Amino acid sequence: MLERPRTFGYHYWPEAMNLKLFSSKVVYLHVITLIGIFVLSCGYAYSQGTKPSNTPLPDATKGRDNDDDISNEYGSPLNEMRMKMRLKDERKKYDENVARAREVSELAAQLRQIYDARKTFDTEDGKRLERLEKLTKRIRNEAGGSDTDTDLDPKESSSALEEVIDKVADLAGDLKKLVENTPRQVVNAAVINQANKIIGLVQRVRGDKKR
Repeated sequence: MLERPRTFGYHYWPEAMNLKLFSSKVVYLHVITLIGIFVLSCGYAYSQGTKPSNTPLPDATKGRDNDDDISNEYGSPLNEMRMKMRLKDERKKYDENVARAREVSELAAQLRQIYDARKTFDTEDGKRLERLEKLTKRIRNEAGGSDTDTDLDPKESSSALEEVIDKVADLAGDLKKLVENTPRQVVNAAVINQANKIIGLVQRVRGDKKR
């Protein structure tokens, strides 16, 4: 007699539930494993992408030094005060040079008047000639010339003393105007040339006076 197969009944329900729970756990573990692998992969990729480079980063401070210097030069109260002092000093030196040129012109005019009246020079006149030469050399050097011996024009060496003195007075007047119209620290060839002519003529007059 064949045994009748057992049909699924209520007494099989606990076993089915246990099987279902086991399957859920397996799926859960698989999901957790996949998430862990994914997180580890992302972390590794990020670490590779952020690996320090051997190329140095550009220095953000470079290129700003000159700008800072320029802004500081004009913006700093201390530098503004220095600039004002520098301008004041330049103005003072310019005024001093103009004063020298005016004195040279006055001395040359006095010497011409004296010679026209006496036809000779005394000791005091010799001091005037010496100072005139000294001041003219200083003016020449301030204009960019050098303190070297001045060659006298051969035409002037044979001129009469009275003509030479008149020439000195005329050149001194022109020199005064040139200096007044020339900014300081500007190399002016006209001032240098004019001063050299005066120096050469004064040396000629002083040489004649000694003889």
